[in-house]
Amino acid sequence: MKTIAMIPARYAATRFPAKLMQVLGKKTVIRHTYDNTLATGLFDEVVVVTDSEIIYREICDHGGKAKMSIRSHESGSDRIAEAVGEMDVDIVVNVQGDEPFVQRAPLEKLLAVFEGEEGRSVQVGSLVQVMKEQQLIEDPNYVKVALDKKNNALFFSRSVIPYPRDAAAARTYYEHIGVYAFRKQALLQFTGWPVSPLEAIEKIECLRYLENGIPIRMVITEYMGVEIDTPADLERAAKLL
Repeated sequence: MKTIAMIPARYAATRFPAKLMQVLGKKTVIRHTYDNTLATGLFDEVVVVTDSEIIYREICDHGGKAKMSIRSHESGSDRIAEAVGEMDVDIVVNVQGDEPFVQRAPLEKLLAVFEGEEGRSVQVGSLVQVMKEQQLIEDPNYVKVALDKKNNALFFSRSVIPYPRDAAAARTYYEHIGVYAFRKQALLQFTGWPVSPLEAIEKIECLRYLENGIPIRMVITEYMGVEIDTPADLERAAKLL
């Protein structure tokens, strides 16, 4: 299977404008994400897809591959779909530009769900990690996901799910990590659907798949670092780095 990694990169992020151009250590956030994705060695090609000349130049001027979006887009998936429409590719991995600590092992596990007899039915996959800090569990900036017994997503929410109505019951909270893998046709199908009701309410784009009956196979990973959504996240990332 031909597999590529696409990194959607918006400059004008709502919660933290220009976050991808913030310096983390000696490089910008977007360069960390690009370089670490490339360093996994898992992909036939790695490309940043952006609406920003600033981000485009940041990647290209340092030897990377970037592509400018032709149209404006509401989601990263829409941006990637435009870029891969005419490409000969089987699996497209969406690595969010604000994931500077990308590592090989989680992405390798994600790609594995498309392999073998069982993998033929998987159209979309994504990553989760266990959440343990109560402050983060209650933070709406962190998307939580409930899983079924086969690790398919039941629901995504910015609220606390599952809600601990029985405080004594054992429970595990999973944080959704913004890394997806799609079969190309599933991605193109996604962009043909209108924004779904739950997606519009929660502002979580992957709910569009669930509302249209497409399961999302989740892969539990032990560690993916810090996703940069707020200035506080950048401070956490700097300490981790």
